Formats: sequence, C-alpha cells, structure tokens
Amino acid sequence: MKSDDTSEITQLLAELREEHRDLDLAIDRLTMDPWQDQLQIRRLKKRKLKLKDWIARLESKLIPDLDA
Repeated sequence: MKSDDTSEITQLLAELREEHRDLDLAIDRLTMDPWQDQLQIRRLKKRKLKLKDWIARLESKLIPDLDA
C-alpha cells in the first residue's frame, strides 16, 4: 500500500467517523422528541450502520498483511 493511499484512507476514516458521531447525536435528539419520526430515525440508523461497516473495511485496509 502506498503512503498516499494510507493518508487518503486515514483522512476518509476521520470524515466517516465524524459523520457517524453526527448521526448518533441526531438520532439521540430525534428519540427525545415526543413526536418522533420513526421512519427518519430508521433511515438514520441504517445510514449509521452502513458507515460503521465502511469504517471497518477501511480500517482493515490499513492493517498490513502478514505472511503466515
């Protein structure tokens, strides 16, 4: 893996983690509302889960391959 790739992945990871945190806060705010929009909450949770999976895949790319 090139160092350029590593820095790009690291930058993307930071952006995705920030979006993940923002979604978490938005979901918390929406669940506190007495007139909750369940559909919107479900969509945000689904997006948050996709981000989590994407973050995990990118993190695994940063781990160097070890020869067994």
